[in-house]
Amino acid sequence: MSSNTPNATELLAKTQQELNALIAEGNRPNPLMVGIHTGGAWLAEHLYNELSIDSPLGSLDISFHRDDFDQSGLNPKVQPSNLPCSTEGRHIFLVDDVIMTGRTIRAAMNELFDYGRPASITLIALLDLQQRELPVQADIVGGTLSISPDQTVKLTGPAPLALEIRNRSED
Repeated sequence: MSSNTPNATELLAKTQQELNALIAEGNRPNPLMVGIHTGGAWLAEHLYNELSIDSPLGSLDISFHRDDFDQSGLNPKVQPSNLPCSTEGRHIFLVDDVIMTGRTIRAAMNELFDYGRPASITLIALLDLQQRELPVQADIVGGTLSISPDQTVKLTGPAPLALEIRNRSED
């Protein structure tokens, strides 16, 4: 792990604090928290357990909505999405570990809309790499990081949660 690798625990604490403040505003009643498989699902589970959210926790596997099949093929570890209820008219807290290009979030929103039309989607990310290809921004983010084009950031877990900076050749 590099010395400039952000501390996942500190970023998670900041994310949780900001999300608590958002919930306290009361503008998003009865939100449905949904984590993107795998890292986002781990974070969503942690946040869900620490916050007072009444709705059951959901998770998404966005493999079938990705736009990079021709480059990477279908993920061999495809999991079913688990949404405990319709998203129709619901305020969604969509949780991901690392936001980079915005393509994962686009795929996740496509998957969410398969279950209904949400009233709103609040995007929560642990880390923002600020390398957008699509106009997608997190509403709540634990921190930002600049990495070189030959690097990636991976959240490991589920316990303990840790961020690793890797060279693309290692993935």
